[in-house]
Formats: sequence, structure tokens, C-alpha cells
Amino acid sequence: MSVELDLDGLRAVHAASRELVRETPAMTSRSLSREIGGEIVLKAENLQRTGSFKLRGALAKLRGVDPTACAGVVTGSAGNHAQSLAYAARARGVRCRVYMPEAAAIGKVEAVRAFGGEVVLGGASVDDCVAAARQAAASEGLLFVHPFDDPDVIAGQAGVGLELAAQVAGLRRVVVPVGGGGLASGTAIALKAADPSIEVFGVQASGCAAVAESLARGAPVEVADAQTIADGIAVKRPGELTLPLLGRWLDGMLTVGDEAIVEAMVRLAERTKLVTEGAGAIGLAALLAGAVEPAPAGATAVVLSGGNVDPRLLAAAINRHEITASRRVRITTRVPDRPGGLSDLLAAIAAAGANILEVSHVRDIAELPLSETSVDLVLETRGPEHTAELRDALAAAGYEVGEG
Repeated sequence: MSVELDLDGLRAVHAASRELVRETPAMTSRSLSREIGGEIVLKAENLQRTGSFKLRGALAKLRGVDPTACAGVVTGSAGNHAQSLAYAARARGVRCRVYMPEAAAIGKVEAVRAFGGEVVLGGASVDDCVAAARQAAASEGLLFVHPFDDPDVIAGQAGVGLELAAQVAGLRRVVVPVGGGGLASGTAIALKAADPSIEVFGVQASGCAAVAESLARGAPVEVADAQTIADGIAVKRPGELTLPLLGRWLDGMLTVGDEAIVEAMVRLAERTKLVTEGAGAIGLAALLAGAVEPAPAGATAVVLSGGNVDPRLLAAAINRHEITASRRVRITTRVPDRPGGLSDLLAAIAAAGANILEVSHVRDIAELPLSETSVDLVLETRGPEHTAELRDALAAAGYEVGEG
């Protein structure tokens, strides 16, 4: 198969996967559209089977495999490709082994095992795992399935672009996450085949932006570290196939930091009730941070590439957002060290309409009078104005309020 497939060829690959691949919704968000200043459409690949777009490419790779003649398939992945290949292999009746980084999310590891895949943990990055999978394929006669740098996989990912072109009237601009570049390549090829005037922008995390750096320099560049919350796109070196494709088909390559990614994850959960991982939210992060503007006319689509986020990470992201938005505050004050001293303070906080999340006494402070105790509190408020009102109310009640 060739990545130079025409529109009919891409449609044939897409049609062949329809038995297992869902046509994911493309949803307009009114609140995000108002905030960003254009018509924003969310392509919810986080609702795909296995939780990401990766199933498309895995099925495209395996559709011609004879299970009676195949010793098994093998890959290296941080999680999404691993889950999808295991799912596709089970559907095709083929054994599957996956090499995953030592620090891979527990939920993703267990999902691979639940789909019947054998998991081998080891290595610090996706690149390490891909290398281990290549060695296993060569020594054991397994079929190696690259997470992104494979023409069949790229053609499978093109289904995202085909669906967008059919779903969104007046589509003018698309923002796509980029790790190794399989999704962005396939999506851009499909969209440009449908309408060459549609603009496609790729986005990487600034903590691991090998593709952005490589395109800027005009040659492949390997980054030393992969320091980002977006582990699904933390690829340290671009693909040999995908890098020239990205250079040819993308209209721009952007980067955003982890703070913007966290903000986008929380906005999606709050505003649209869609749970995404860091990689899945990075396209919206680019729009919210102003790294790319929405189309001046027509619709701008954001590909939410995956939703397989570690619940602890999502909880931490929400907590960080609450603090940044001054809806979760930590304060310290003093109360008389006698019965009722604390209850009077808590009553004053309740009267001001704040919710108490944590409270603790701190007595081991040398400067404290013996008749007083320090109290640290974590409070939930409605935002900066309410927080200011709370501080004023406590001051009026005689409490000196400091930062916790």
C-alpha cells in the first residue's frame, strides 16, 4: 500500500475497517466557540473503541494478515497504539505482544492485557520500546507494526480526515496532535484530497517537539528528553516516512506547554463533558493559548485524539486548574485554643459561602501564644471575587488571614 493513495483508495481503506471502527462525532461547542472567537468543532476520537484513533491504523495494517500463517504481531507503544493493536489482533485471531515503557500508565497496561495482549515492560521511552519490538520481530518471526511510520497505518488514520470532510460543513481549518506524525499525515492527506483549500496545523508539546524542531531545521532531529504530560505524543524522533509527509501536507507546525495542555483538559471536561488525555487536548490548548487562530470564516475542527488518561493525572489536572482559577485556596489563621475556638472560625467561613476541603491544627510554632493555635485550611470558592469577599469577611470577624 502507498501513502500516495488517491481519495478513492483512502475511502476503500476506511470502508474496510467499518466493522470495528466507529464514526466518531464531530461536535460544535458553543462555549468554546464564543471564547475562542470562531466556530469550533471537536472531533471526538476519544470516544473511539479502545479510546483513541489508533484503532484505525492497527486494523488497516492487519486487514491483509492471514492468522493461520502469522506467528503474531509485535509493537512498542506508550499505551494507545498498544491497546488498539491488541484489540485488532484479537479481532483477527492473531497473537499480540507489546513492549511498553516502564512508567506506562497502569490503566493502559491493564487495558492491553484485557484485550489479550502480552505486555513486556521496560525502557524509558516509546523509542526504546519500538527498538525492542523490532528485535523481537527479527528474532522470532513476528510481524512488526510501527505505531506511526508505516504506510498502512498512515492510510488507516486518514479515516479521521475523511469523516471530518463529510461531517463538517464549511470546514476551513483543522488542528491535529503530532507525536510521530501518523495521524497528522493521514488526516492531512485525506483532507487535502477532499478539498486542497482546507488548512491543517499540527501541534506538539514543547517538552518533546522533535517534529517541530526537525521541520524548522530541514532535517531529522532527535530530542534528548520527553518531558511532557502528553505521553501519548512524547516521541523523541520523527519517522522517516512521516516527516517528509508532514513537511509537504501541513500548513503549519506549533508547540504548546504543559500548563496550556492541562487547562485544555479541564476545559473539555467542564464545558463539553469530554475526558481527554494530554495528547488528546493539545489541539484545543493551541487555540486557547493563541498558538493558532481559528479560521476567519467557516469551521475550525480540533481532533481530540484520545481519552485514555490516568484518573490520578486527571484529578491532579483538575486540582491544578482550581488553584490557578482561585477556586481552591489555602489560608492560615489563628484561633483561641479553647473549646469553640475552631467552630467559630468554621461558622464564619460557612457564612461567607466557602466550602471547607481540609482543616488542620498547627500548634508547634514557637511564636504562637500558648492561648492560641494556628489553623491551616484548604477552601473551595466560586473564584477570585468570592475569595476576596471571604478574606474580607474573616478580617471583619477579627481573624488575621495569611497564605497557607
